[in-house]
Amino acid sequence: MIIYGSSLSPYVRKVLAFAGEKGLDVELQGTGFPNHSAEFVEASPFRKMPAMRDGDYALPDSSAIVHYIEAKHPDPALIPAGAKLRGKTIWYEEFADTVLVSCGAKIFFNLIVAPRFMGRPGDLEAAKQAELNDLPPILDYLETVVPGDGGYLVGDGLTLADLAVAGPFANFRHTETKVCPERYPRTVAYVDRILARPSFSQWVERETAMLAKAAA
Repeated sequence: MIIYGSSLSPYVRKVLAFAGEKGLDVELQGTGFPNHSAEFVEASPFRKMPAMRDGDYALPDSSAIVHYIEAKHPDPALIPAGAKLRGKTIWYEEFADTVLVSCGAKIFFNLIVAPRFMGRPGDLEAAKQAELNDLPPILDYLETVVPGDGGYLVGDGLTLADLAVAGPFANFRHTETKVCPERYPRTVAYVDRILARPSFSQWVERETAMLAKAAA
């Protein structure tokens, strides 16, 4: 299975972690940006990452990909079958993909992508305002829902909800965005625990090395 994109994207990282928790071997390939490869464009007609190729089958969009993987490789189950648990899992993924990633993107793009990969200054004020105004309500919400006992967001085991919510925090780490452990102890402990799983840590370590090289 080929995944097109960069793990610096929370959407790509989510798919990679999901596949990792399934025990699947995946090959991460770049999109060829700015001159996208024909293989990537075939898999993702609107040039959004991630995209996937599994044999002769290609599919774009992180949510579509994880549902495909879940259907093809049902064990271990990462998307619950029960109506209430599945509904919660889909909600948390949607929350992460829209609200959380949107906030993180304002920070990550302006502090990392623009200066290190595009050769131009980022909008530092936009990044600052996202950290000061957008992030606290998100963290306030998470502090009320994340488990404080070593558990998981939905049910008794790891699900897509945990992978979707914890993944974007790797980008906050890369930008040294502060998440106060005194104010958000449950959230900090939860995120640290999920990101420490091998399905995430191998990619985050590579990202850290990549960003250090880009800053040199």
